[in-house]
Amino acid sequence: MKTRGTSLNPHNRFRTIVTDRQCDDGWYQNPDDQLCPDSVATEVVNEQVRTIISRNRSPDVPFDQSINPYRGCEHACIYCFARPTHAYWDMSPGLDFETRLIAKPNAAAQLRRELDKPGYQVSPIALGVNTDAYQPVEKQREITRDILRVLADYRHPVSIITKGALILRDLDLLSELAGQGLCSVRVSLTTLDSSLKRQMEPRTAAPATRLKIIRELSAAGVPTGIILGPVIPFINDHEIEAILQAAADAGARRASWIMLRLPLELDELFRDWLQRHFPQRADHVMNRIRDLRGGKSYDSRWGKRMTGTGPYADLVRQRFNRATRALGLGRHEAEPLRKDLFQRPGGQQMTLFGL
Repeated sequence: MKTRGTSLNPHNRFRTIVTDRQCDDGWYQNPDDQLCPDSVATEVVNEQVRTIISRNRSPDVPFDQSINPYRGCEHACIYCFARPTHAYWDMSPGLDFETRLIAKPNAAAQLRRELDKPGYQVSPIALGVNTDAYQPVEKQREITRDILRVLADYRHPVSIITKGALILRDLDLLSELAGQGLCSVRVSLTTLDSSLKRQMEPRTAAPATRLKIIRELSAAGVPTGIILGPVIPFINDHEIEAILQAAADAGARRASWIMLRLPLELDELFRDWLQRHFPQRADHVMNRIRDLRGGKSYDSRWGKRMTGTGPYADLVRQRFNRATRALGLGRHEAEPLRKDLFQRPGGQQMTLFGL
């Protein structure tokens, strides 16, 4: 599929009755046949949500509240750990995840209702963790910008993870929040190679553009760091030091890393991607991934799923730590954000204990 991460659309694991339709069977295909197109347009449907803040209790994730303005992600990153969540909506974690999106147009209004609840406990909200809040659809929908307006009104702390250049549109709100110690940004930086970027993350910002994002956010006073992830054995692992150097030169303050993880249907999708783009390396890559996960493609244990175990994981950790020390980058620590400024627009100040 042109500009898509995968052409596969495997059935989701909850579907009990399935049908198979093969497009490429060697027979002539009419180019106007809509059942077997070589590209697929993005479809977006709306969901009126009843709650917008998700709570997290995973001990290896550095936040306990998050908001995702969209389900599915047009960025089409082949390695995205969130792909299997599309199965909950009776859609495929493959091509459906990239092309059949769900937007939450009432997200900002619902957020106000939740922040106004008397028992609300202030804690930084991570924005766009599961799927990117600044994916292309945001340009027209502006749901993320509406959410930021609410957070600014309430003086609520927020952290953002993105690989989308559209974040610079909201520099006014981000700098306002950052000026009060209420905002930090992490840019996902996986490679400096534009060709590899197009293969792994077809609809994301180019590496040079992501470095520009870091420079402009930093210049505007927004604390900015990077997430180097996922590290993929024999695909982008040789770039660790170069990526960290480029990020530091652009003004990044902090860096963290994540090893590739392949939960559920993502295993099939990633193996297909390897065979298409790196057939001579595919077995080598998968063997190393299994070495990291106790002989399996994935290990879901907390504290292990993000980094893996064994000599290769230790080597990546040592390289990362050595480079960040040399560059003066903070490692893993979350940017401290203020929680004591929270105030409802009506003027009611709220303590840290929600009283």
